[in-house]
This record gives sequence, C-alpha cells and structure tokens, in this order.
Amino acid sequence: QVQVVESGGGLVQPGGSLRLSCEVSLSLGSLMTMAWYRQAPGNQREFVAIFRRSGGTAYADSVKGRFIISRDNAKNTAYLQMKSLKPEDTAVYYCKATTWESEYWGQGTQVTVSS
Repeated sequence: QVQVVESGGGLVQPGGSLRLSCEVSLSLGSLMTMAWYRQAPGNQREFVAIFRRSGGTAYADSVKGRFIISRDNAKNTAYLQMKSLKPEDTAVYYCKATTWESEYWGQGTQVTVSS
C-alpha cells in the first residue's frame, strides 16, 4: 500500500511563511506527478500546485508568485513553500501522488492564517 504523509501545517499570521512536506513511500522517479490541493470549510477541494515527472510545474492563479513546489528525490519528499500567506489560504492541504496506475492521497495538514 502506497503511503502519502503530509506535515508542516500550523497557525501563522498574515504575511507569514510555512513549508509543507509530503513524504511518499515510493521513489519520486516512479511518479507521473506530485500535486498539492487544498480544501477550505464549505468549499470543494481545489488545485494548488503540481510537479510533473518532466520537471515542469504549474500553479493556481491564486498562489502564483507566493507558493513554490519542489522535491527532494533522495528523501522521496515533495515540498510546498508558502510565503505572503493570506487568511484565504486557510485550508486543509492535501498531497496527491500519481503513478501510471493510480493516484494516492494523504490525510492532509491544516494551515490556518490568522492574526
């Protein structure tokens, strides 16, 4: 069973920064993509950022210029560096790892942006 585990969430003030981590029990080289999504209370889960096997990345317009997705192949871990955080970034952040055959979600990590 493939495991996906997010960490790094917490409470941060507006304008602050956080780095989320997503550790996968597979070699990152075996994945098609790794992506971050988020879900705020009462809202649908939405796309945040993606890292493709080719090395390309993409971001939601709402986070472009503030969030950066990266990975450490040696640690089988992807990261989401978030800066200039806003209250509307408050959500549970989920990591999704996709292989040729299936996709795997983590349990999520809570990010709360509030003063």
